[in-house]
Amino acid sequence: MTIPEFLKKKARHEKIVMLTAYDYPLARLVAEAGVDMILVGDSGGMVQHGHATTIPVTMDEMLMMVKAVRRGAPATFVIADLPFLSYQVSRTEAIRNAGRLIKEGGADAVKLEGGVRMAGTVRAIVDAGIAVQGHIGLTPQNAVQLGGFRVQGKTYDAARALVADADALEAAGMFSLILEAVPVRLADYITARIGVPTIGTGSGAGCDGQNLITPDMLGYYDVFCPKYVKRYADVNGVVRDALRCYAAEVRASVFPAAEHTYPLKDETFLDRLFDALGRDPTIADEAGEPALSVASRS
Repeated sequence: MTIPEFLKKKARHEKIVMLTAYDYPLARLVAEAGVDMILVGDSGGMVQHGHATTIPVTMDEMLMMVKAVRRGAPATFVIADLPFLSYQVSRTEAIRNAGRLIKEGGADAVKLEGGVRMAGTVRAIVDAGIAVQGHIGLTPQNAVQLGGFRVQGKTYDAARALVADADALEAAGMFSLILEAVPVRLADYITARIGVPTIGTGSGAGCDGQNLITPDMLGYYDVFCPKYVKRYADVNGVVRDALRCYAAEVRASVFPAAEHTYPLKDETFLDRLFDALGRDPTIADEAGEPALSVASRS
């Protein structure tokens, strides 16, 4: 998939499928499922690394995740999040960090949060030759200012501000826009108003595409589950049962069985070796007698 193809999908009313991934194994699975976009979100700081918010995520952590995802999904369109304070300090710093995610990480595009106030930064990054995805509505990096992880655009002024954000980002050159936790009618209006695809995260089926945090929808990350997430599997249950079974089999000496070991076709040399080194006195021979140690053999 390419950016012109995403624009054509919007024009043809064909839905765009987007999922998150943060590591090589998950990226492989997501790519094999045939998604159109993979987002390497700074949400990986919460889902993968146990942070309470996305704020602590660093550029080095983002680069590690993006590189792993690119290796796992070499032919899928990959978007990398710009983490907190990697683009807010200055436009020069924003361009530099966006460039690192492309050049070092292998991403096809970057994503950043914010509307009108970030439009100039988006324009600067786009002018540097880097594709940018916008993100408005519930923006996790600003969750404290927003009063927590809450639905946005619930009043006249708030809804009007979100429309202005979308307009400003489109004018700045973004190629797509994530609408997170935006009321359905407002999301539908913004989707119809702008010429680039909207990707909904808890903003209704009228968006041009949808995105979920993959561990959320698989039931793998269960610290909390937003209302908009549909659970498609219970991976936690499967993994938990498997781990308990493994622990029980190890304690019962059931695992490893013979099929999990590496016997040699000819082990006679081992007898010569053990004789030369001295047999372990705690191991009985075929007659049931303890073998001699080096000390007793001498």
